[in-house]
Amino acid sequence: MKKLADETKYDLNYLKSHTLQPQWFKILKVFILLGVLVGYYLLYGWQATLLFCMTFFTLMLMVHFTYRVKTNKYTTSWLDFVIIQEGEELKTKRIGKYYYSAVIMSAIISFLVSQVLT
Repeated sequence: MKKLADETKYDLNYLKSHTLQPQWFKILKVFILLGVLVGYYLLYGWQATLLFCMTFFTLMLMVHFTYRVKTNKYTTSWLDFVIIQEGEELKTKRIGKYYYSAVIMSAIISFLVSQVLT
């Protein structure tokens, strides 16, 4: 259990410090997600919203862990995750088409699952 807590702390620290997205977008996406969920609830009800959330977060955890493993804890380039060595420091370029395609596909799949199963 301690290892899981340590790994979670590592990921949270990375998420706070990364430069893959502009700082303003890190904040804006929280409000975008909340707005989408409220709208989804108003249109389709709580059961469809809950199913959408469960499916979306499960799929996005899979994307997250895939990137985490393939990039060796964010230290190796893979797909659109590009590492640049600047002296002693590792820097990352902005993420791009593969990551955001995975987000869009996860949202589409989650929508379909929530509509079919409710």
